[in-house]
Amino acid sequence: VQLQASGGGLVQAGGSLRLSCAVFGRTVRNYVMGWFRQAPGKERVFVAAINLSGNTFYADSVKGRFTISRDMAKNTVYLEMTNLKPEDTAVYYCAADPTGYGSSWSGQYPYWGQGTQVTVSS
Repeated sequence: VQLQASGGGLVQAGGSLRLSCAVFGRTVRNYVMGWFRQAPGKERVFVAAINLSGNTFYADSVKGRFTISRDMAKNTVYLEMTNLKPEDTAVYYCAADPTGYGSSWSGQYPYWGQGTQVTVSS
Protein backbone atom coordinates (compact mmCIF):
# COMPACT_ATOMS: atom_id res chain seq x y z
CA VAL A 1 0.00 0.00 0.00
CA GLN A 2 1.18 3.55 -0.74
CA LEU A 3 0.12 6.72 1.01
CA GLN A 4 0.31 10.25 -0.38
CA ALA A 5 -0.24 13.16 1.96
CA SER A 6 -1.07 16.66 0.77
CA GLY A 7 -2.74 19.88 1.83
CA GLY A 8 -0.15 21.48 4.05
CA GLY A 9 0.77 25.12 3.87
CA LEU A 10 1.26 28.40 5.70
CA VAL A 11 -1.65 29.73 7.71
CA GLN A 12 -2.14 32.37 10.39
CA ALA A 13 -3.01 31.43 13.93
CA GLY A 14 -6.74 30.78 14.21
CA GLY A 15 -6.95 29.61 10.63
CA SER A 16 -7.83 26.23 9.15
CA LEU A 17 -6.35 23.63 6.85
CA ARG A 18 -7.46 20.27 5.55
CA LEU A 19 -4.88 17.56 5.01
CA SER A 20 -5.55 14.65 2.69
CA CYS A 21 -4.02 11.19 2.60
CA ALA A 22 -4.72 9.24 -0.57
CA VAL A 23 -4.35 5.47 -0.24
CA PHE A 24 -3.19 3.42 -3.21
CA GLY A 25 -3.08 -0.33 -3.61
CA ARG A 26 -5.58 -1.31 -0.90
CA THR A 27 -8.90 -0.04 0.30
CA VAL A 28 -8.79 2.36 3.21
CA ARG A 29 -11.53 0.44 5.02
CA ASN A 30 -9.05 -2.36 5.78
CA TYR A 31 -6.67 -0.15 7.76
CA VAL A 32 -6.54 1.82 10.91
CA MET A 33 -5.43 5.20 9.59
CA GLY A 34 -3.46 7.63 11.69
CA TRP A 35 -1.99 11.10 11.51
CA PHE A 36 1.25 11.95 13.27
CA ARG A 37 3.33 15.10 13.34
CA GLN A 38 6.95 15.96 13.91
CA ALA A 39 8.13 19.42 14.88
CA PRO A 40 11.76 20.47 14.33
CA GLY A 41 14.03 18.82 16.87
CA LYS A 42 11.22 16.79 18.39
CA GLU A 43 9.94 13.24 18.15
CA ARG A 44 7.09 12.19 15.93
CA VAL A 45 3.87 12.20 17.96
CA PHE A 46 0.36 10.93 17.54
CA VAL A 47 -2.34 13.34 16.39
CA ALA A 48 -5.42 11.33 15.45
CA ALA A 49 -6.62 7.94 14.22
CA ILE A 50 -9.72 6.33 12.78
CA ASN A 51 -10.28 2.62 13.20
CA LEU A 52 -12.03 0.00 11.07
CA SER A 53 -15.39 0.81 12.66
CA GLY A 54 -14.98 4.50 12.04
CA ASN A 55 -14.31 5.37 15.66
CA THR A 56 -11.95 8.31 16.08
CA PHE A 57 -9.21 9.04 18.59
CA TYR A 58 -7.29 12.25 19.24
CA ALA A 59 -4.33 13.54 21.14
CA ASP A 60 -5.41 15.83 23.96
CA SER A 61 -3.58 18.74 22.34
CA VAL A 62 -5.84 18.69 19.27
CA LYS A 63 -9.12 17.42 20.71
CA GLY A 64 -11.97 19.72 19.76
CA ARG A 65 -9.94 21.41 17.02
CA PHE A 66 -8.99 18.59 14.63
CA THR A 67 -11.27 16.06 12.96
CA ILE A 68 -10.18 12.88 11.21
CA SER A 69 -12.47 11.34 8.63
CA ARG A 70 -12.37 9.00 5.65
CA ASP A 71 -14.04 8.86 2.27
CA MET A 72 -14.39 5.25 1.13
CA ALA A 73 -15.31 6.23 -2.42
CA LYS A 74 -12.14 8.31 -2.79
CA ASN A 75 -10.02 5.97 -0.68
CA THR A 76 -8.78 9.01 1.20
CA VAL A 77 -8.41 10.02 4.81
CA TYR A 78 -8.65 13.65 5.89
CA LEU A 79 -7.49 15.71 8.83
CA GLU A 80 -9.54 18.87 9.20
CA MET A 81 -7.62 21.32 11.38
CA THR A 82 -9.29 24.41 12.82
CA ASN A 83 -8.23 27.11 15.27
CA LEU A 84 -4.63 26.39 14.41
CA LYS A 85 -1.92 27.49 16.82
CA PRO A 86 1.80 28.15 16.27
CA GLU A 87 2.56 24.99 18.27
CA ASP A 88 0.76 22.97 15.59
CA THR A 89 3.64 23.76 13.22
CA ALA A 90 5.16 20.47 12.09
CA VAL A 91 5.49 18.01 9.27
CA TYR A 92 2.33 15.91 9.26
CA TYR A 93 2.42 12.26 8.26
CA CYS A 94 -0.37 9.83 7.53
CA ALA A 95 0.12 6.18 8.38
CA ALA A 96 -1.69 2.87 7.94
CA ASP A 97 -1.98 -0.11 10.27
CA PRO A 98 -3.22 -3.31 8.59
CA THR A 99 -3.60 -5.25 11.84
CA GLY A 100 -6.75 -3.40 12.79
CA TYR A 101 -5.62 -2.79 16.36
CA GLY A 102 -4.58 0.79 15.95
CA SER A 103 -2.51 2.73 18.44
CA SER A 104 -1.04 6.06 19.28
CA TRP A 105 2.37 4.39 19.00
CA SER A 106 4.01 5.09 15.67
CA GLY A 107 5.65 1.67 15.63
CA GLN A 108 2.23 0.06 15.14
CA TYR A 109 2.03 1.58 11.65
CA PRO A 110 4.23 -0.01 8.95
CA TYR A 111 3.07 2.21 6.10
CA TRP A 112 3.76 5.94 5.92
CA GLY A 113 3.17 8.81 3.56
CA GLN A 114 5.87 11.31 2.70
CA GLY A 115 4.74 14.10 5.01
CA THR A 116 3.32 17.54 4.39
CA GLN A 117 4.51 20.74 6.07
CA VAL A 118 2.10 22.80 8.15
CA THR A 119 3.32 26.19 9.36
CA VAL A 120 1.20 28.37 11.62
CA SER A 121 2.31 31.96 12.05
CA SER A 122 1.47 34.00 15.13
